Amino acid sequence: QVQLVESGGGLVQAGGSLRLSCAASGRTDVIRGMGWFRQAPGKEREFVSAIGWSSSSTEYADSVKGRFTISRDNAKNTVYLQMNSLKPEDTAVYYCMCTAAEHRYWGQGSQVTVAS
Repeated sequence: QVQLVESGGGLVQAGGSLRLSCAASGRTDVIRGMGWFRQAPGKEREFVSAIGWSSSSTEYADSVKGRFTISRDNAKNTVYLQMNSLKPEDTAVYYCMCTAAEHRYWGQGSQVTVAS
């Protein structure tokens, strides 16, 4: 089992920045990758970004490329999502996710609200 605890959401004006953090605990030795998804009201959960745990490979949704940056600190078992140039359409609950030992685990979700 892997437990994920998120922090860093909040309210920001359009054009502003926020950084989300996700700390993993438990069976962190079997983590293969971590990432972020988001779900806006009335919409399905969508992929935002992902990063390999032993490699430096990263992926981004087209809607956030050039604005969001994912990074990790393996020593702290933590993944970060730096969000810059935020837009009102980025408003959503952001969920941290990790893949470990053929399972997928989710964080509790962090609300990000971008005011126009």
